Amino acid sequence: MKKLITLAIITSLLLAACAPLETKTQKGGTYGAAGGAAAGAILGQAIGHDTDATLWGAAIGAALGGATGAGVGKMMDNQERDMRAALEASEAAAVRREGDLLAVILKGDLTFATDSTIVKPGLYKELDRIAGVIIQYPQTVVRVEGHTDSTGTEAYNQELSERRAANVRNLLVQRGIPYARIEVIGYGETMPVATNDTAAGRQMNRRVEIKVAPGLNR
Repeated sequence: MKKLITLAIITSLLLAACAPLETKTQKGGTYGAAGGAAAGAILGQAIGHDTDATLWGAAIGAALGGATGAGVGKMMDNQERDMRAALEASEAAAVRREGDLLAVILKGDLTFATDSTIVKPGLYKELDRIAGVIIQYPQTVVRVEGHTDSTGTEAYNQELSERRAANVRNLLVQRGIPYARIEVIGYGETMPVATNDTAAGRQMNRRVEIKVAPGLNR
């Protein structure tokens, strides 16, 4: 049954792209949302091998692709404003906006000790603020993504990224975000944002990202 629901969600988004729209901007947003949802769903199924991961992937993909519904952009604008205000003075966290996706990047060296999966207590205040904003917007879903540099084996880095992301998820749950709203995924060393050939690049690659996207009536 879940697979049928997932297929219906993806199909409806793709069909929406074919509907007549008043402006090129509206059309572009819908095409983007539909394509992003489909791509995200495929990625979620490939990584998670289950329907829940597919649903999360569709939500994230739609948010990346374009506007996902009336009022969604405004809601995400408000959430971005509140998140930036909450983390304005933080040196450990940064906020990035991509379409209707909001990302909070936790710098690895300030979040974890070397080769540790235990979140440093100094980050708890930032997590308090992050959770406080997310709770105000129950229409959204959350994905915690773990990333590492390329030091060590690929298998070890994959496990490390998963455990770090899971620990951040657990702390967010302790702060009042429902467990069911949060997906955890580890990417290991596969998604660097800088070169791994320098210490500065490796430091940027060691990170956890908290992605917030509009829910697809989950």
